[in-house]
Amino acid sequence: MANHIPELVLNDGTKVPAIGFGTAWIKGTKGVQHLKTALDLGYRLIDSAFNYENEGVVGEAVRRGGVPRDQLFITSKLPGRHHKYDEAIETVQESLYRAGLDYYDLYLIHWPNPKVDLYVEAWQALIEARKQGLIRSIGVSNFLPEHLDRLIQETGVTPSMNQIELHPYYNQAEQRAYHQQHGIITESWSPLGRGTELLKNEQLAAIAAAHSKSVSQIVLRWHVQLGAVPIPRSASAEHQRENLDIFSFSLSEEEMKVISGIKTTGPLWDQDPAVYEEF
Repeated sequence: MANHIPELVLNDGTKVPAIGFGTAWIKGTKGVQHLKTALDLGYRLIDSAFNYENEGVVGEAVRRGGVPRDQLFITSKLPGRHHKYDEAIETVQESLYRAGLDYYDLYLIHWPNPKVDLYVEAWQALIEARKQGLIRSIGVSNFLPEHLDRLIQETGVTPSMNQIELHPYYNQAEQRAYHQQHGIITESWSPLGRGTELLKNEQLAAIAAAHSKSVSQIVLRWHVQLGAVPIPRSASAEHQRENLDIFSFSLSEEEMKVISGIKTTGPLWDQDPAVYEEF
């Protein structure tokens, strides 16, 4: 593990880096190069998904990166169309074949797809896949408290992580509080508020100036001090390096309150987990 990146301990004892690298839309030879650069800079948590269609890119970058496999934390996710038990097991296997890996450190159910209502069955499949050694830790993504309650009540197994949209324009305070009460680590997708004016926010700019840091670094540091694991994505080596350099300073309690108090505008995309159905 890169020495300068702290680790969090999941509820099953697995350790996870405090920041990761997102790979949505990163594909092909260029994608391998971007990931290789990220690994060279010190990223050890790599987030992928079956529906990103880039698990092969992740596996190739791992092979070219020269970082021992046991120092990496590789994640992928189960798509909505494969929530049936047998299909879910086969999809985990296919994910591994695509990447050329023997196991995933973390595998998540990408969306609950509540209308189909097979997410408990999918969760039971992930429990079995973990028993088979295909996955070290299991979790979910975009699950609301009502979905998490069902998983816990019907299987007795609490997810180790829930990956949710989280940024200062959508700080998800109630969801994060639920996670904390149940020992679930929060992971942040779109941590920099992609597609918004967040990085031009005057309050954030003032805090950044006070620390001689960029606004991106301030926002990512906010995530870390919330206890969340941000997974920013960037093709730029300069931005990759900058995003990783957030452990040499701290935000004050007042600065954290200012950032958490920025007016919430809600989710960036029309993807309400209560009704959204992923293919």
